[in-house]
Amino acid sequence: MPDKKAWTANDIPDLSGKTIVVTGGNSGIGYEAALEFARKRADVILACRDLGKARTAAAQIAASAAGAKVDVMELDLSNLASVRGFSDAFHLQHQALHVLCNNAGVMAIPYRQTADGFEMQFGTNHLGHFALTGLLLDRLLATEGARVVNVASGAHRFGSIRFDDLQWKNGYRKWRAYGQSKLANLLFTLELQRKVDAAGKKLLAVACHPGYAATNLQAVGPKMSGSSVMEYLSEAGNRLLAQSAAMGALPTEYAAVAPDVHGGDYIGPDGMAELWGHPAPVGRSAAAQDGAAASRLWEVSEQLTNVHYAF
Repeated sequence: MPDKKAWTANDIPDLSGKTIVVTGGNSGIGYEAALEFARKRADVILACRDLGKARTAAAQIAASAAGAKVDVMELDLSNLASVRGFSDAFHLQHQALHVLCNNAGVMAIPYRQTADGFEMQFGTNHLGHFALTGLLLDRLLATEGARVVNVASGAHRFGSIRFDDLQWKNGYRKWRAYGQSKLANLLFTLELQRKVDAAGKKLLAVACHPGYAATNLQAVGPKMSGSSVMEYLSEAGNRLLAQSAAMGALPTEYAAVAPDVHGGDYIGPDGMAELWGHPAPVGRSAAAQDGAAASRLWEVSEQLTNVHYAF
């Protein structure tokens, strides 16, 4: 039998009338996904911290996609007040939310704290998106066929949830902290789908990862650390080894719109070590399937963010 045809952005169906929010949609994976959604006539919202960069990205998308509907809204995931402000503004402007792409994130940066005192990677990559999803849950549940897409990483495999020190106040290690935040993305997806199913709702919670894609994410940590050598190496790796950001965005696009996606799926590249390739269901670590840890993390996340989900 012939192999199944590789899925590409050309397989995205018409998205007319669909509202899609992409956090961090001004660059990298988020930008490429937003561009393809706009090309298929979705109403796309770039939810970004830097409004100037977001407006530039929106203009580029509009120039590349005839008739594109692209809006820009301010969202700083490292500040829960900003997350609530975004939710309030979204509720005033939109009655439906078909896809929430929780894409924005930081990777392997020096120790920093969010405005609310959380370790920056855990606070931005997990808690910010946890709060955002909870605050937009009513719109998601009221929209037929809605999905939450959480962008995780293969780095979840070396992560662990340090319940005794989630904020890394002792012995901070930037890569392990990143791994914790990405494992948290998968546990959040697992528990969200479990709660949705228990409530008899139709929302799909799906996770994905881009593999090794050429974006500016890799260079941020070295720049913040002042390491020109590591900055050069990250840029060289992007040029020589990584797939394009457009290819890296395919798992996000697939998770958001493909008809054969199921709640709790994890989508990534189908090539060697999930580094490159076309989107397909992929495996995850045993820790990412730990229901007890997912439930505990959910409870802690509600306490830390003061966002309580109402199904």
